[in-house]
Amino acid sequence: MKNIAASALILIAVVSCKKETSTITKVDPKTGKTITVEVPADSVKEVKADAAIKDSLGIFKQTFKLEKGKTYPLTTYQRDTKTMTDPQGQTINGTSESTDEMSFTINDIKGNVYDMTINLIGKRNSQSAQGKTIVVDTKLPIPKEDDLKMLWNVNKALTGNKLNMKMDNRGKVISITGFDAVYTKISNALKNIIKDANQRESVVASLKESFNEKVLKDQFEKNLSILPKKGAKIGEKWSTSENADAAGKIKVTSNYTLKSAGNGMVEISIAGGIPKKEEKKSQGAMTHSMSSELSQNGTIKFDQNTGWINNQNITVKTTQVETISDGKQSQSMKSVSNSSVMVNPSSK
Repeated sequence: MKNIAASALILIAVVSCKKETSTITKVDPKTGKTITVEVPADSVKEVKADAAIKDSLGIFKQTFKLEKGKTYPLTTYQRDTKTMTDPQGQTINGTSESTDEMSFTINDIKGNVYDMTINLIGKRNSQSAQGKTIVVDTKLPIPKEDDLKMLWNVNKALTGNKLNMKMDNRGKVISITGFDAVYTKISNALKNIIKDANQRESVVASLKESFNEKVLKDQFEKNLSILPKKGAKIGEKWSTSENADAAGKIKVTSNYTLKSAGNGMVEISIAGGIPKKEEKKSQGAMTHSMSSELSQNGTIKFDQNTGWINNQNITVKTTQVETISDGKQSQSMKSVSNSSVMVNPSSK
């Protein structure tokens, strides 16, 4: 009787300790095959029936299910470490970082269109080389160095502003407005630094080239919507390409794979880049050659219920070698840049 009772107690203990599990679908990193694995139920985020990114006959399509009155973050961070090696083998290292902090507040929803406010919150730039670091941060006081004051004033005038954006529930940006007020604010902020009106206009005109409706539209659509419009299955691959130079001769290829879904998060991997390219020019006995290549890889995660980007972490390596030769001897200069490109870096 004692043995039976003890066995019963052990069985009860085993049953009570057994945790509930849920299943998720993912790509096995070793075989590349789609597999189903069990994970603790308490580690899985609930996926709503009307989730923004949901399984429909094995195909996942990306939409957005954002809520009126809620604010969604979009902070971008980039860190570049560059190493240059001269013909004598001496190296110079430098590091630069930039952070753009913004968020999106949903004001109204009409049909499939979101009316939202883009909140420009903060900007930070830093550069480190030869043991010295300089920082320009809108959340810190103005730098003492004269050559940094203009950048701080421009960034400070840029932040604290609001733009209006309309986007449909598939991630297509319809319009972004409110730029003129920002340009005026920046021009006024420069009056104490640049006395000449023409020079001020030149600075503002330069800013307009990188801060305008078209540039932001392209940036947001690229960051916020990754899945192809037709959708994708777990393990499915697709590719995109974009110009890396103004002439359109060099293309950056991005190869995507839908890695996993079903645990409240959709994870997409990215690889690709620019294949090694070599150019040679000769003049008399002198030959000048240049080779360059770029590789990228990383992951992008989206919240399955809202469709909003949760986190992106991509590494990019660029290598460039410049060589001059007279047929008898040659000299080379090599530059290697390692970059981390993140979105919402605090999210895991």
